[in-house]
Amino acid sequence: MKNFTLLLITFNLFFCYSQEKKMNSGDKKFDGYAYIDAIKTYERVANKGYKSESLFKKLGDSYYFNSEFENAAKWYGELFAMNPTPEAEYYYRYAQSLKSIGQVDKANKILEEFNAKNKNDSRGILYKNDKNYLDQIKANSGRYKIEDAGINSKYSDYGSFVYDNKIYFASARDTGNFSKRKHKWTGEYFTNIYNANLDENGASSKVNKIKTELNSRFHEASPVFTKDGKTVYFTRNNFIDGTKGKDANQITLVKIYKATLENGKWTHISPLPFTSNNYSTAHPALSPDEKTMYFASDMPGSVGQSDIYRVSINGDHFGSPQNLGKVINTEGKETFPYVTNENEIYFSSDGHPGLGGLDVFVGQIDNNGTISDIQNLGNDINSPQDDFAYIINPVSRKGYFSSNKDGGFGSDDIYSFLETRRLKCLQELEGIITDAETGETLPDSKVTLYENMEMKNSIMTDSQGKYNFSVECGKTYYVRAEKPEYSTKEVSITIPKTTGKTNLTIALERSICKVAVGDDLGKCFGIKMIYFDLDKSNIRTEAAIDLEKILVVLNDYPQMKLDIRSHTDSRASKQYNESLSDRRAKSTVEWLIKNGVDKSRLTGKGYGETQLVNGCSDGVNCTEEEHQANRRSEFIITKL
Repeated sequence: MKNFTLLLITFNLFFCYSQEKKMNSGDKKFDGYAYIDAIKTYERVANKGYKSESLFKKLGDSYYFNSEFENAAKWYGELFAMNPTPEAEYYYRYAQSLKSIGQVDKANKILEEFNAKNKNDSRGILYKNDKNYLDQIKANSGRYKIEDAGINSKYSDYGSFVYDNKIYFASARDTGNFSKRKHKWTGEYFTNIYNANLDENGASSKVNKIKTELNSRFHEASPVFTKDGKTVYFTRNNFIDGTKGKDANQITLVKIYKATLENGKWTHISPLPFTSNNYSTAHPALSPDEKTMYFASDMPGSVGQSDIYRVSINGDHFGSPQNLGKVINTEGKETFPYVTNENEIYFSSDGHPGLGGLDVFVGQIDNNGTISDIQNLGNDINSPQDDFAYIINPVSRKGYFSSNKDGGFGSDDIYSFLETRRLKCLQELEGIITDAETGETLPDSKVTLYENMEMKNSIMTDSQGKYNFSVECGKTYYVRAEKPEYSTKEVSITIPKTTGKTNLTIALERSICKVAVGDDLGKCFGIKMIYFDLDKSNIRTEAAIDLEKILVVLNDYPQMKLDIRSHTDSRASKQYNESLSDRRAKSTVEWLIKNGVDKSRLTGKGYGETQLVNGCSDGVNCTEEEHQANRRSEFIITKL
């Protein structure tokens, strides 16, 4: 890429929640039923001094998802006091809660810990570089059919533009008979603008040097025509009317020029008003509505060696150039912009992670004009050499790019391509919202999709509890599911980088538990077993936390009576199991009586292995999980 490099070096030619605030709650009562608010029960248990990570997480989450950040901060603070290193997401929720109540310094400290613990989270304020960029390049590869464009010479050919069934490009070849001017550094001719006719299949014919005033004795490149064909913008060395313009170091830089077509001739050739002798402007590209020009420049205010700018066009008047910002521009070179009617901007860069030299990238132009979602086009287009000047027809998906990669005719060559698979892969995020205990689907659940704290979409599940979102590949989202009488739950999911569907089922736990005579009160709080030391019947601390939940409900419902039943698995003798389970059931009753429950409201008995919930009886080979199912404690409601 000798000629192109020289242009860069000597001429600086830069191709160069508010959530519905609370769930329905309160003292709802129906005939024969009672509604138990699990969250209030948890809080009252915690206020008695009982500590549990699960308890504090549930309390913190219940307030966080209802935007009650002061209470959320309180219980997340208890969580961190008990365990300074919980899951990464709790760092973030705690920090957000602290920020919301004005404790910014403490929140920033927590966020720093969050970022250190979860560096790949898209919200991480210290996240700077994608260390897995080669994976993205690999995922974006294999999408093109590439051929020689049929217009290359042994010299440098680059920078194509298609207009009126012709391809225009710059070339260092020289087909004239007189005034052949070679650049003394490269031994090649200065580049001029050439064209070739294209047939209906895109095949090119004989190459012609355009014989107009657009070509001078020095470099011309990268022409772009308006749709009506009456205006052309192009790059040229700072040379007009036989005079070279020079900067303070006596170097002739490059400028973007404009020419208009009158009576079949290009006239009024002049540099654009925002150009200068003291910096370069090059490689113009027009937006589809032709009201904005994108270009490369190293003008004052640039981030790097050359940046991409835009400038508004209003007839013959141009606005002030605006730098596109640090999302797209780096300390290196960003150049050769090209914009489509799909709000995509293609450009070349040696500052974004790539394969070497200049790589071609694409970014999304957002509604406010900012650039996002920059991706490398993959190793079909890009190589360890310089790859640049990419243009594409958004309908046919055909286009051209330039490269000095191995295997070409000259120092730079033009290649044609057909894009066989779109880069922006299509993904659907789907799933079902279920009841965590029963597995039943939950219709009319609210499901909300978040990205970087911003709500992207919100829907209700259908009659089968199903939801579906259109999402972007490779991104991390947070899916929040909520339903009255259930605890809100939020789950993160990273979408694969290939087209397809991603499934995420979310199981919600009940926060409002509806019970009737004959029901097991323990199921409201997920109490499967009251734990005792081996072969003993004294109440352990973790068991007391669960019993406190039962105690709170009994105090709330003074007419409620319970029959407490203890069960074992079949291992050990029947007599031993029955005796041990009976002692444990009665110890549970005694604990509740000791803590204020009238003994007339309680009965208790051990059933040993006589009421197995599966076939794991004596002599049957069962897994530990199957035996565990039989070891259980029940709190059967006998009266409400």
